[in-house]
Amino acid sequence: MENGTHSKTTRRDFLRGAAAGLTAAAALSGYSRAFAQGGGTLRAGLIGCGGRGTGAANDFIRGPEDTEVIALADLFPEKMDLTRERLGDRIDVPDDMCFSGFDCYEKILQTDIDVILIASPPHFRPAEFAAAIAAGKHVFMEKPLGVDPVGVRQIMITAEEAEEKGLAVVIGTIKRHQESYLEAYQRVQDGAIGEITALRAYHCGGPLGGWDRTDESPTIEEQVRAWQHWTWLSGDHIVEQQIHNSDVCNWFKGDWPVSAYGMGYRARKTYGNGYDFFCIDFEFADGVHMQSMARQQPDCDNNVSEAIVGSMGECRVHGGGAEIRDLDGNVTWEMRGNQGYAYVQEHIDMVASIRAGQPLNEARDVAQSTLAAIMGRESAYSGRTRTWEDTMNANLDLGPVQYELGATFDPRPTPTPGTIV
Repeated sequence: MENGTHSKTTRRDFLRGAAAGLTAAAALSGYSRAFAQGGGTLRAGLIGCGGRGTGAANDFIRGPEDTEVIALADLFPEKMDLTRERLGDRIDVPDDMCFSGFDCYEKILQTDIDVILIASPPHFRPAEFAAAIAAGKHVFMEKPLGVDPVGVRQIMITAEEAEEKGLAVVIGTIKRHQESYLEAYQRVQDGAIGEITALRAYHCGGPLGGWDRTDESPTIEEQVRAWQHWTWLSGDHIVEQQIHNSDVCNWFKGDWPVSAYGMGYRARKTYGNGYDFFCIDFEFADGVHMQSMARQQPDCDNNVSEAIVGSMGECRVHGGGAEIRDLDGNVTWEMRGNQGYAYVQEHIDMVASIRAGQPLNEARDVAQSTLAAIMGRESAYSGRTRTWEDTMNANLDLGPVQYELGATFDPRPTPTPGTIV
């Protein structure tokens, strides 16, 4: 296995690799293979071999026909071994097609793949996405698309480049490819609930593993291995997890909020630098408000769902289905059943769009939902109203200047509302 290098890599070097130096990779792939219209096997590589990445690779090969995963990349070599073990004979990836180190994304993009699956920690996605599009690859990328305004702006630029090159970009929001959500969306657009007057988004559940650790993690390696608990890597759970739900509301609304006024706190967590809960009041330009609640605490009532309130009724959507009620509470339409196949449907839809020569591009919409979630987070962190314009133009960049596994990195302290201007 190629172990790569763990020498010092600056943030500028990391981003430079995404923006330039990939001409050879683009020439190797060629647009004839990149479009792969009319059939032929689509070959994919995976960046980020954790649980979600391994799941994405499995979904890619078990959904669309004539697909295979031929290359793996991860910061840590043992993660790739685990992916190969978990997927067994469903993939055949030799050691010389496994790439590790901070530059692993550059190496895998120089192989003869058509599609790259990006499931690394969110902090790294803007650079990896830029490199993938520069190399002429179609992209499936997990949400969120960044953790700070600097990263999201890069995503938006790259999304336009993907559009110009005719490359598919599908984002792992799940809901945008789930049958019950699609049916409910169409009914709302057709006027089933009248004019939208309010929205509610909930992602309230238990904490992720390790939330109650009491040890410290001073090095970059230690933080990356527990990335969900560090804001510079995950964006905090309102960005990393609750975006599933706020994105649904933005999608149904057909717009993104212009301001956020919120609150949150760290009440029970003892590890990392994120909050336990957020409650955000988002306002759209037309005066409609979205209530957004996110919580990661044990032993509490859970709620993962969305509601779109209208002048003639209400649409409720969730993992188990969807329903529309009139103003008297009567159910006028519903769809029930397990919609878990949407994880696979994302890949089916992406591959179908590639082969039809009509590539999907979801990056800009989800980038805006990511920025809105960041706006809400920063409002809760500061205790102050944040606007879309201020957030979009902010120079907030949460990551380290230099990437070295053994380097000590002191991330942004857990914020205290009222102390951040």
